[in-house]
Amino acid sequence: MKAVLFDRYGPPEVLYVGRRPVPAIGPDEVLVRVRAAGVNGGDLHDRTGKVRLVTGRAFPKGCGIDFAGEVAGVGASVRGVREGRRVWGLMGRRTGSMAEYVAVSPRRIAPAPDNLTPEEAVSLLAGATTALTALRDKAALQPGERLLVRGGSGGVGSVAVQVGRVLGARVVALAGGRNLDFVRGLGAEEALDHRTTALSALGRFDVVLDTVGTEQARVRRLLAPGGRMVAVAPDLDRPLAWLGTVLGSAVHGKGRIRFFSGNPDSALLAEAARLAEHGDIVPVVDTVHPLDGVADAQRALAAGGVRGKHVVRVR
Repeated sequence: MKAVLFDRYGPPEVLYVGRRPVPAIGPDEVLVRVRAAGVNGGDLHDRTGKVRLVTGRAFPKGCGIDFAGEVAGVGASVRGVREGRRVWGLMGRRTGSMAEYVAVSPRRIAPAPDNLTPEEAVSLLAGATTALTALRDKAALQPGERLLVRGGSGGVGSVAVQVGRVLGARVVALAGGRNLDFVRGLGAEEALDHRTTALSALGRFDVVLDTVGTEQARVRRLLAPGGRMVAVAPDLDRPLAWLGTVLGSAVHGKGRIRFFSGNPDSALLAEAARLAEHGDIVPVVDTVHPLDGVADAQRALAAGGVRGKHVVRVR
C-alpha cells in the first residue's frame, strides 16, 4: 500500500510517498481503508524532531493521526463492527493515518457523519473531540459564560468556536485579520485581530481556550475570578519555560492552566458525529491536497493564516 513516510527529521522535503505492507490485523483490531486524513500541528512537530524524545530514532516513520474511510476487515474477537461501514477515528498514541490502510482498535473508531464526505468529516474530527474535552469536560463551560478562543481560525479553534456556541457561551476569538469574518460566521460574537488587539483590552473571561501555546502566562491573566484556562498546544520552542508556567499556575495566583493530551474513545467520536449530523458543527476545510502533496500541506499549515483544516485525500 501507499503511505506517507520520512526517513529522517527535517524540513517538509523529507516527506515522501512510499510503500508498506497492508497491516495484518489481530483478533481485537479493525482494518480501515483510509479515504482522507487531517494535517495537524503535531505532524509538524513529529517531522522536525521537536518531540524526538517521544518519537525516537527508528525510521521510517509514518505521518498523520486521524482518518476517515470504511471498514475493510474485522478481527475475530471484534463485535458490533461490520465491513463496508463508513467510519472515522484516530490512531491512538501512534501515527500513520496517511496511508491506504490502518489497523486500529475498535475503541478508536465510530460511524462517520452520514452527511459529510471523508474530507469534510476529517476536517472536524480532531478539533471536535479536542474542543468537547477541553470546554465541556475540563473547563465545565456553562451557558452565558464568556469564552476566549485563541487561534480561532485554525483546525482546533474553528471547531472550538462552534462548540462554544453550542454550549451557550458568549464566544470571543482571536485570529488573523483576514479570517475575522470567517470566524464570526462560525458563531463568534466577536472576532479580533491577534496582531493589533492588546490583551489588556479584551476584558475578563470565564474560560480561555489556548490553541497557540505561546505567552500563556500573559493570557492566563485574562481569567475572571473562578475562571478556567485550558491549553491544548505546548510551546515547543521554549518547553522548559512553558512547563514552568503550567506547573506554576497550579500553586501561584488564580486559574490553574489545564493541559491534556487527547486520546478520544468511540463514545466521544460518536458524540462529535451527532453534532455534525445535526448541523451544530460544520466542516472547516481549508484545502484538500493529494497524497503526494503532504509537504505542501505542511508548509501551508506552518505558514499560518489557515481557515480550518488542511486535508489529505488518500485514495
